[in-house]
Amino acid sequence: MEVLSERLRNMSESATLAMTRKSRELTSKGYDVINLSIGEPDFDTPDFIKKAAIKAINDNHTHYPPVAGFQELRQVVVNKLKRDNDLEYKAEQIIISAGAKHSIANAMLSIIGPGDEVIVPTPYWVSYKEIIKLAQGIPVFIETSLENDFKITPEQLEQAINPRTKAIIYSSPCNPSGSVYTRQELKGLAEVLTNYKNVFIISDEIYELISFVGKHESIAQFNCLKDQVIIINGVSKGFAMTGWRIGYMAAPKVVAQACDKLQGQITSGVCTISQYAAIEALKADPYERPEITEMIKIFRERRNFVLDLLKDVPGIKTNMPQGAFYVFMNVQNLYGKKFGGYSINNANDLALYLLEHAHVALVPGDAFGNPDCLRLSYATSKDLLKEAVKRIQQALK
Repeated sequence: MEVLSERLRNMSESATLAMTRKSRELTSKGYDVINLSIGEPDFDTPDFIKKAAIKAINDNHTHYPPVAGFQELRQVVVNKLKRDNDLEYKAEQIIISAGAKHSIANAMLSIIGPGDEVIVPTPYWVSYKEIIKLAQGIPVFIETSLENDFKITPEQLEQAINPRTKAIIYSSPCNPSGSVYTRQELKGLAEVLTNYKNVFIISDEIYELISFVGKHESIAQFNCLKDQVIIINGVSKGFAMTGWRIGYMAAPKVVAQACDKLQGQITSGVCTISQYAAIEALKADPYERPEITEMIKIFRERRNFVLDLLKDVPGIKTNMPQGAFYVFMNVQNLYGKKFGGYSINNANDLALYLLEHAHVALVPGDAFGNPDCLRLSYATSKDLLKEAVKRIQQALK
């Protein structure tokens, strides 16, 4: 008799967390490991946000909150969506959850049932596939490549939709590729999806603020999709608040009500202190806060810096990521190489080789649906990035 449920046995461990764990194990043995696998800003939460949390503690906001989040925070999200994205929502359409991942899980568990198909463009964030499987859905992948900037076309989307299709999920800016869909590209996808009113669109916009191409474009801007789009966002990336665990969803009312019901039976409302911190974060115009604009500037500089360094590394090809803080490197040209008992047959082999030989932690691309790539996070200092690429270059020689 199996001890664990089939549900858990079928679930894979997060590859990003697994690589972080492996790098920590080597570090504990005394090795100097540079961890470029982690997906969080290396900045501290701005002081004006921390002060709001301290005030919330002193004001004794320490009791159970409403399941869907404080009304004030939900209204602040509504105001933010209008201010930054010119989108019209009501507070009853907003659900506050314990991070954007929780929001995605809420959405999937609310709308997906056994046999429902969910379209997932590759590369995708590692948890999409496992959350779909948890909801007993079937992920249907649309493959992309470096040559088309890791973005799908309307023609590919049309071909993937069938009567079993219940949703599509994607991120822009994208984790892991850093690719950003333009308004025109989203319009092309919207023209396809408007013909399938039973298909939900889960738009993961958690990297909205970490964009190097100007104003963020959301597929929710197209009125023809008004009752289909589920926006996922939060404060983790753009406000350096990963540990506060605040994500939110803006969705059609029927979906929001379902997620409220679901969350009420699993987690209830999320941390009150974090909610008050998030209120202060989202009330601020991010493009007028120097703490935020400086962080984005530094990420852009690091992107340019690391891409320049990678030009001298043989066998690696990259796109020009327009957002987030990752480079998704194609490493096919290194297959078949051998050294010191290592044989590089795929990106997994290469990631393990670089971890053990160069002591640099990267994430293999098969976790993101593209097995020929490695993800490098440049959410660290230029000094560490320079040393990491130097080690990679020496190891590949």
